[in-house]
Amino acid sequence: MYAWIKPLIFRIQPETAHELTMKMLQIACRIPGLAWLMKRWFSVHSDRLVTEVAGLKFPNPVGLAAGFDKDARWLDEMATLGFGFVEIGTITPIAQPGNPHPRLFRLPSDRGIINRMGFNNGGMEAAVSRLKRRPKGLIVGGNIGKNKATPNAEATSDYTKCFDALHPHVDYFVVNVSSPNTPGLRELQEKEPLTKLLLALVDQNRSKTEQRPIFLKIAPDLTDAQLDDIISLVVETGIAGVIATNTTIDRGGLKASSDEVDAIGPGGLSGAPLRNRSTEVIRYLHTQSQAAFPIIGVGGICSAEDAMEKLAAGASLLQVYSGLVYAGPGLVKEVNRAILKEV
Repeated sequence: MYAWIKPLIFRIQPETAHELTMKMLQIACRIPGLAWLMKRWFSVHSDRLVTEVAGLKFPNPVGLAAGFDKDARWLDEMATLGFGFVEIGTITPIAQPGNPHPRLFRLPSDRGIINRMGFNNGGMEAAVSRLKRRPKGLIVGGNIGKNKATPNAEATSDYTKCFDALHPHVDYFVVNVSSPNTPGLRELQEKEPLTKLLLALVDQNRSKTEQRPIFLKIAPDLTDAQLDDIISLVVETGIAGVIATNTTIDRGGLKASSDEVDAIGPGGLSGAPLRNRSTEVIRYLHTQSQAAFPIIGVGGICSAEDAMEKLAAGASLLQVYSGLVYAGPGLVKEVNRAILKEV
């Protein structure tokens, strides 16, 4: 069915198309019995798919990456599509509009997407109000960041505010210091500021009656030396693991013309062009750390083959986003069925 409507969706500006397709899904899920039928169609149920990571039991290892449902607006709808978990955000303490439009672009010849959204979201309090009504049984992660106007020297305060607000309502946290679309944010990936930030969150987590796993989301553009620092930090701080990877600023090897890419301008590239580098980072972290911590693999998963490649490289869980745009929601079912054939 998605193959029929995809050409129509691709005629619409990407951000508008995203809102429109989700509105259509919302309407469909309100039709009596249709949400139940959709969940039956898209979901794959098997005890062999259940994956335990960081003390959480995921019904299957395929999740929705952050950025798709920034404000926890569509958790019920995502639950119908067979996801094992959903990650909301990036959430900042105060609502912010993000970067000027247009800020989301397709590269169809590459099955890629370039975005410079800029952490557009309604803020932590609005997210909390929706999370209070989250569907039962759905594992939800909270991806947190800092407001654009917050200096890096005060970034820890923004992350701890979000952590406190979301803590009763999410199952795990993701520290996002790797988006290329907030000026200066990636500087927080350097060892000294990142150590300070992670230790503050770990201390805050320990003060809670019930602790939440904390993951660090990293960029694919890090050097091996920087990845070695990440391994040391994860082990030293005791956080749960790493999400590899965020979008890339690299534009090498694209089929799209340089004129087309230059006309789009800056932003993070995701989708198929990110596949190989993301897998390389997963493999490096898994090998060099001797599997010391779990890795959530994301970046360029557009088929079951792509997903299996990341699991073979050392990922414990997977996340998709851009692949949904090109392959449709049936991708989740396709990946889970492929995993069942291997386990």
